[in-house]
Amino acid sequence: MSGTDNMRIHQSIQHSSNSLDHRLGQSHLRISGLPSKSSLAVTSLCIGLLSTFHPADSAHAQSLIADCISSAKSGILKIPDERSERFTGKVQEDTARCRGGNKAAQWRDTPWVDWQNYFAAGDSSSLAPDGKKAKTKIGDHLFPDGRGIDGALMDLEYQRIELIKFNLFDQSTYEEYVNNRNGAEGDGKTLKQWDAMRLPEGHEHFESVGGVGNQLCRGDLLTHRTLSGICNDAINPLMGSAGMPFARNAQFEATFPDLELNELASNRHNGRIDLMTPDPQLISRKLFTREQSPDNGCNEGQGSQDYSVDTECDYLKAPFFNVLAAFWIQFMTHDWFSHTVEGHNKKELVSAGCNSEEAIELGCRPDDLREPSLYAQSDEPPTFTNKHDNKKYLSRAPKTTANQVTAWWDASQIYGHDELSAKRVLRDTDDQAKLQLVENYLPQLQPCNPEEADCPTRPQWQGQESVGFPDNWNIGLSFYHNVFAREHNAFVDHVRQLQSSTPDADSGLRNPDDPNTIKTWQQVDDEQIFQLARLVVSAEIAKIHTIEWTTQLLYNEPLHAAMNSNWYGLFNQNEDAVSKVLRRVSGQDSNLMTRISDKLTQITGKSDNAAAANSLYSVFASGAGIFGLGNSRPTGMLWWKDDAWDITNIEVDVNGGINHFGSPFNFPEEFTSVYRLHALVPDLIEYRSSDNPNLISQKIPVLDTVRAGATDLMKAKGLDDWALSMGRQRLGALHLRNLPQFLQNLPMPHLDSPTGKLDIAALDIIRDRERGVPRFNEFRRQIGLKTLTSFDDFIDQRLDAKDPWRKHQEETVARLREVYGTHSCDASKIISDAQLNDLGEPINDCHGLPDGSTVDNIEDVDNIVGWLAEYTRPHGFAISETQFHVFIINASRRLFSDRFFTSSFRPEIYSHAGFDWVQNNGPLEECPFPLTGESDGSASCLEPVKVNGHDQDVSPMKRVLLRALPEMTQELLPVRNVFDPWARDRGEYYSLDWTPRLGAETDPAFGHSQSALSSVVTENEQE
Repeated sequence: MSGTDNMRIHQSIQHSSNSLDHRLGQSHLRISGLPSKSSLAVTSLCIGLLSTFHPADSAHAQSLIADCISSAKSGILKIPDERSERFTGKVQEDTARCRGGNKAAQWRDTPWVDWQNYFAAGDSSSLAPDGKKAKTKIGDHLFPDGRGIDGALMDLEYQRIELIKFNLFDQSTYEEYVNNRNGAEGDGKTLKQWDAMRLPEGHEHFESVGGVGNQLCRGDLLTHRTLSGICNDAINPLMGSAGMPFARNAQFEATFPDLELNELASNRHNGRIDLMTPDPQLISRKLFTREQSPDNGCNEGQGSQDYSVDTECDYLKAPFFNVLAAFWIQFMTHDWFSHTVEGHNKKELVSAGCNSEEAIELGCRPDDLREPSLYAQSDEPPTFTNKHDNKKYLSRAPKTTANQVTAWWDASQIYGHDELSAKRVLRDTDDQAKLQLVENYLPQLQPCNPEEADCPTRPQWQGQESVGFPDNWNIGLSFYHNVFAREHNAFVDHVRQLQSSTPDADSGLRNPDDPNTIKTWQQVDDEQIFQLARLVVSAEIAKIHTIEWTTQLLYNEPLHAAMNSNWYGLFNQNEDAVSKVLRRVSGQDSNLMTRISDKLTQITGKSDNAAAANSLYSVFASGAGIFGLGNSRPTGMLWWKDDAWDITNIEVDVNGGINHFGSPFNFPEEFTSVYRLHALVPDLIEYRSSDNPNLISQKIPVLDTVRAGATDLMKAKGLDDWALSMGRQRLGALHLRNLPQFLQNLPMPHLDSPTGKLDIAALDIIRDRERGVPRFNEFRRQIGLKTLTSFDDFIDQRLDAKDPWRKHQEETVARLREVYGTHSCDASKIISDAQLNDLGEPINDCHGLPDGSTVDNIEDVDNIVGWLAEYTRPHGFAISETQFHVFIINASRRLFSDRFFTSSFRPEIYSHAGFDWVQNNGPLEECPFPLTGESDGSASCLEPVKVNGHDQDVSPMKRVLLRALPEMTQELLPVRNVFDPWARDRGEYYSLDWTPRLGAETDPAFGHSQSALSSVVTENEQE
């Protein structure tokens, strides 16, 4: 494939859906109606809105009004009792038309979710035509754009409810979840405490939490994030701590498909798959490799030794996400999960594939060797009888793995997760509350004898920065660790200033053992300040990820609303001036609807009924917001007059805002699978310097920035210029045929193998297979998404047949068929009980075709291969809908389950300074723009322009960078989201156009791309 073809495809990725939206959207009138409620009032409102349309449109308007009324009469969607009857993101035709017109109805027969085609769920072409606008907030929800966004949010909330109901499988407590404890009456899905989550005898804190009696965390264990992650849940102290087993989001019987644990699995795969079949290195070379233009100097991703700008490594680029975003997610996963112990799996070497002539011809290496996965348990799992259906089920998966780091969002990658990793976290010798920085950069790891048990430096890490989690090091990780070390110290400096200027002022902190004694700032010692800084940095990181990184990853209005609802609450978004004035008059921190939602979560969370305690809780939490949920206990007249929250009332107040939905929190194995995002990384970084940001002066291979190379180049080039370089460059699109070539040839000198290299794409596939992740199609069924019936289902049917991006997809599908093959089907073989087909019948091996037909081996496709092949995606989605579906449940649970983000987000624990820092993204007086006065008398640090139609706070990551990199202020001021390419003009309403903002017109990243873009647009218009 030529470089020109690649460029045409790059532009087609970002513009095909836009032009399709325009072609389809312009012919459809948008009408009003509420699609989810049944009442005469709804009918009257729908009919009353007919007057908002021109007479010529009335027939079409009346037709769609009828769809809205018909949809409304069907009532609220019922949450099913059986997993096979799940929603799957597909609505009835009348509902689809009401929420998105003919466009939404047209694509209902595809396997992909319907909401992506609703009104206002895309760019400006998805908005209703200009005309009369609603005069009230209620009217906004009745008009087309409001119906589309509300409909999408309802679909997403139904999916989250179903995931909570059907997809929680803890390896230690599943039998209790199903049958309740010791066969007791009631629903095990409402349990809140488990013996498996107790600290064991011999643990250093065993006696301090209660020993053999009822265990309850007390004292200092409550007031900060512990090193190993214990006592986040005060009544389940072991939950989420380092070393706990990964959970599952798929039924245990559906895991390890190559073992064919039951008849369904045998029917599904019929002996066609095992750990090395199909060959993982063949899959890598045929389905993952980035094709390169001839003689472009890419050199298998190694570029040129002199970093010449004339070299090029072609890759499919995402137009609305930058390289900072690619490395951010690696920074996050180092905090959330790890399967390795100090960088190692099982210490032996085995084959990594490359077992066919075709694979060898494509460049794979038969002598690559790898370390096998570590298992916590691999003996035969026990079974139990479900008292509800009298069937036998596995109590856990056939093999389990342990999460070697804490599962909490606690910045453990910075601060460590055990005593050994904590040795790498160096304190400032002059101020023990600070992290050590040498000339404002992290110091290097100290060499030691790796044969000694207390040596914290593995040989492969020598020369790197000294941090809690130093594995898989690269320039992006070096960047974020240095930035947040500076942020940690900035908060410490803030506290030191308070100690100096107001030493006798109340810090807000309280000792649970002496709650009535005020702790002044001068009484707060170094260790407490260090732990406060950790609390603040952890919360900032969670906030950045939730409302900044994710809203750019999923760049559309429904997800902007959904993610901000997770953090702030639905009713706190776009609050009107009247509500703000009423809050000021009544002295309330939140509006009436938020307070009601918060109260209802407290009521439903205590219910013994799973539908209330789990499903309704999830709904009401969306209104109130998960962050800070339960961090007050209003009492008095109308329940909000006084706050009775009490740090000594541990179970009700300190711990009371969390909800695990009946299953202890840890990340599931499937979550680690969908975070295999290596395609995001380019092979070459377009290096720029801040004195001339529009000039690419070098192209530095990412390979040169791994391990110690990252530390050397960070100091040589400087944090500011690396921020600029990664901030302006687009990352790779998450698709097949787009993996960095350097990762297929990654040097692994610490492995004593003949090649000294590994193919990371092949390794990703092997790891999923070793850890029993279901293959793609069954995985989708397990999490409530539609079955694919052939490889052709991957092709985006919305694209014109001649579209170059569709041609690329068709070529990829042909390769899938070559790799995974076909077979003669047997209609008598039922392959899943997790879903029924469209006729309400069990899905069989023939997928709707006659018995004996030749069908694709769609059931054998590896999970990562499948979701990378998903070309039909919602507007602005950098990931696939399958990946996203796993995020829906886990992104919420890591907030729901963490008391430091819910009921313990209080000044008694964070201090007044820490509480305000998290709320305001730092000191308000440091806002880079004039503060905005609010009608409630408060002030906000807002962007000077609306962002996609919203008044927006200056984002938390932007504020962090302004503090850490003050020399970059002028470059950062026009940036609205740090993870959007910094020189891109964001345009109107979620535009994906790749055009320069003012001042960046001469940036070479735009010139060549723009000419290619014009030719593709012209071709599409002619077709």
